[in-house]
Amino acid sequence: MNEQISDNPRVIAFPPALYGVTLAIGVGLSFFFPVSFLPLSISLPLALVAMIIAGWFSTSAFQTMTRAQTAIDPAKPATAIVSDGVFRFSRNPLYLSLTLLYIGISLLLKAVWAFALLLPLLVVVQIGVIQREEVYLERKFGDEYLRYKAQVRRWI
Repeated sequence: MNEQISDNPRVIAFPPALYGVTLAIGVGLSFFFPVSFLPLSISLPLALVAMIIAGWFSTSAFQTMTRAQTAIDPAKPATAIVSDGVFRFSRNPLYLSLTLLYIGISLLLKAVWAFALLLPLLVVVQIGVIQREEVYLERKFGDEYLRYKAQVRRWI
């Protein structure tokens, strides 16, 4: 039987959906089982900083990937290794921005349970998304991706 290899990393789920569902569960748990958290005078500025940085990272990454004419959606084929712009500092600036946005919203809503779910979420993203993308990119781009991977950290 001739098995055709798909030209995408076959991630376990659309990454923003992983973050969104986990955040919704954490916020829901915090609503039904409230736990005392940081005062608003501390959580609000931290939330705003996290969300502003997330916005900058995601906007920059989207623009850079669009200029490179490669897919942003991991279900579509990658056509290039993007190594300029924000990708000079992080191999995964979109996941970094999703993580910062998740933290910002959790702080803003004082959703302590969302914080409890963040580490398991990051493990799922690492294993079910990032590792699959890295294997795919190594297979597709070979030495070009390996050189980039050796020069740039995964997160920051």
